[in-house]
Amino acid sequence: MREQIIVALDLPDGAAAMDMARSLKGRATWVKVGMTLFYAEGPQIVRELRALGFKVFVDLKLNDIPHQVRGACRTLVRQGADMITVHATGGRAMLTAAAEEVAAAAERFKVNKPALVAVTVLTSLDDAALTEIGVPASAAEQVAALAALARDCGCDGVVCSPEEAAAMRALLGADAYVVTPGVRPAWAESEDQARVATPAEAIEAGASHLVIGRPITGAVDPVAALSRIVEGE
Repeated sequence: MREQIIVALDLPDGAAAMDMARSLKGRATWVKVGMTLFYAEGPQIVRELRALGFKVFVDLKLNDIPHQVRGACRTLVRQGADMITVHATGGRAMLTAAAEEVAAAAERFKVNKPALVAVTVLTSLDDAALTEIGVPASAAEQVAALAALARDCGCDGVVCSPEEAAAMRALLGADAYVVTPGVRPAWAESEDQARVATPAEAIEAGASHLVIGRPITGAVDPVAALSRIVEGE
């Protein structure tokens, strides 16, 4: 399970994030850089984490006109991102532009092509929340529709809740990335996530990677917390 866990470094600044990363060095394979950390520190945080030996999941959920998303993807590839998120709601032209640019930039900068994964429906949203913002479909229906679009546009997989992982694995195939936030060990609080599962449940459902943040980074002993999850507690 260790290779499948992405530790979300959703911490207020680079100093806190790098301290946490150093404590997990050699124990975690992946770390996530989200909006809070990226906006505080800029692209160099990706390079710094890579220098420690981590694979870096840059989760900015890019969602803009195709030209802007192309430029952002190019920058993230150059900084060494191993996985990048775009928002599937950006539509066909944007998703296609992102997929094309990730491949082109990897060739241009002579680096391995990062995985491009499309965010479907945020794990903080449920059916009632979707109705409130004008989406008539259920969460499961919306995830399926957006995942099919992302696949057709050249994305390598999706970000979805554990509840949709099995359906995504069936839809996208054995090699697709199925990245699941909303993963909490049984001993942790679910906090602001609406659609959650334990790590074992998410993997059994077909998840390729599990994004886990506060149960590890908020623990008194983050290394021990990570070990408990890896050992299946």
